Amino acid sequence: MARPDVSAWVALGANLGDPVAAVRAALNALDHTPGLRLLRASSLYRSAPHEAQGPDFINAVAEIATTLSAPDLLSALQAIEAGAGRERPYHHAPRTLDLDLLFYGDARIHSPTLTVPHPRWRERAFVLVPLAELAPERLPAGWQAAVAGQPIERASTSR
Repeated sequence: MARPDVSAWVALGANLGDPVAAVRAALNALDHTPGLRLLRASSLYRSAPHEAQGPDFINAVAEIATTLSAPDLLSALQAIEAGAGRERPYHHAPRTLDLDLLFYGDARIHSPTLTVPHPRWRERAFVLVPLAELAPERLPAGWQAAVAGQPIERASTSR
């Protein structure tokens, strides 16, 4: 029996190499990885590093449908990162691609390898602004005001 689709939300970011191309390629990979289907993606946004180093990031948020379990989805996201040359030399290092699982349906998961909803999604303009573009109902009033000091601007209206 086939596993039913779960709606999941992924934050995408990159600030090394060609970050626009990396985020666009990752969106394509989200639509072409077995068990994943891209439903919609936000515009691309440029943001200053937040608790990180290096040049500005290109960010987006995507909603996907998946038949994968949450741990298997995390593994698929990490494989997409690895395919883009992601290295993890130190915490918050600049990156060719970063994919964070924000939500997995309505699940609340707290394991040594995965926490869903993402523990810091509410603190990051580079998540809240693109998420508000796609699903403003997910953001209680005032949340975006809490991150208003974090510079972010639309970089592109299409992926």
